[in-house]
Amino acid sequence: MLFLIVLILSFASGYFLPWWVVAIAAFLAAFIIGKTPAQAFWSGFAAVFIVWIVLALFKSIPNNHILADRVVQLFPLPHNWLWLLFITAFIGGIVGGMSALSGVLLKKAFAK
Repeated sequence: MLFLIVLILSFASGYFLPWWVVAIAAFLAAFIIGKTPAQAFWSGFAAVFIVWIVLALFKSIPNNHILADRVVQLFPLPHNWLWLLFITAFIGGIVGGMSALSGVLLKKAFAK
């Protein structure tokens, strides 16, 4: 349930709001309905990971990955835009996972 809520909130906010809003969405969702720290972290990580892959593909596919290919050339990565896609999604996943973990741990701190 937490996974779906973070997924929907992150995807809905991904078009109109800054990138860091996914952290607020994951934090609030985990604070309200999160149960365990491990479940909250992995739900937040997986939801934001998937959303950032989908949003990046929505932006990159229409222009045939031209910008992604040029950005990959700036970094010491193999020259393939898929590496950039994976690294972007991983960073987003870490942000989502850590904010969801913070939300459920704050809930547990207030419960005591």
